[in-house]
Amino acid sequence: MILVLGGAGYIGSHLSKRLRENHKDHVVFDNLSHGHREAVQDSKFFEGDLLDRASLDEVFVKYPIKTVFHFAAHISVGESVREPLKYWRNNTAGVLTLLEAMKDHGIQNLVFSSTAAIFGEPQYIPIDEAHPKSPTSPYGSSKLAVETLLSECDRGFGLRSVCLRYFNAAGADPSSEIGEDHSPEEHLIPVAIEAAVGKRAGLKLFGTDYPTPDGTCVRDYIHILDLAEAHILAAKHLENGGESRRYNLGNGQGFSVKQVIDIVSKVTGLPVPYEEVERRPGDPATLIASSEAIRRDWGWTPKYPDLTTIVEHAWNWHRLHPDGYRTK
Repeated sequence: MILVLGGAGYIGSHLSKRLRENHKDHVVFDNLSHGHREAVQDSKFFEGDLLDRASLDEVFVKYPIKTVFHFAAHISVGESVREPLKYWRNNTAGVLTLLEAMKDHGIQNLVFSSTAAIFGEPQYIPIDEAHPKSPTSPYGSSKLAVETLLSECDRGFGLRSVCLRYFNAAGADPSSEIGEDHSPEEHLIPVAIEAAVGKRAGLKLFGTDYPTPDGTCVRDYIHILDLAEAHILAAKHLENGGESRRYNLGNGQGFSVKQVIDIVSKVTGLPVPYEEVERRPGDPATLIASSEAIRRDWGWTPKYPDLTTIVEHAWNWHRLHPDGYRTK
């Protein structure tokens, strides 16, 4: 059985939906501080907190867990710069609590959501797994510390892990049953959609003087279902006795903030108002992934590599659920 930590959140809920479709027995564990109970749908649900060892023990005793997915992290780069202690406590100390519980309950498989933020300013593009790691934010540092800890747990007592380093997760399930709903929302595509439909005064464009073709940050966007599929492959690998792995996940192509704004405007048929402001601390100029390793080793191939399709799926979710999971 699989435990999905943070399974009521954006990425975790899409992974849980794929597990249901694959008839994989699982339980969602979430404290609902950022996630949504409605996003869990028909999955088993256990309300608990990653920092609460007692709730982890309870779920491990109640269910025959063999593999754990970890999505229960704080994810805002900007907030992490302002509140580093919050990020180190949840993102790193929380995993330490989890690993102690897993060790005590004899659970040896962990699929961990890592991030491109562990690399910092890129020395070359595209970024492969061997790229030097020098985070520019507490968010990236907290995730890199966990990767180091997981390697040491593998050597120390055989806990095997797969760390999947996302670049920019985006889009929504094509059914539009579930999607992206953060509060506050900070991810570019949903923010641009909110600006287009008038839910916010406009989009803040953080920096126009980067060394990129149009001066705005360039990012690699990957569809949420392509991320979910990589997690399913990771679980299969570990459950079949595979060794620990580290993989970068992206589409291998970059789009600037201004390009994303143009695509959102085209898909919605609405202008996207924005204002140019100062750079945001901790933001590298360009992040583009090389995902050749996971393609080679596991045959993973993005099903939705086109950014217009990714935006269309995000737009369909927001159009049908203008208030997200909240009901009036």
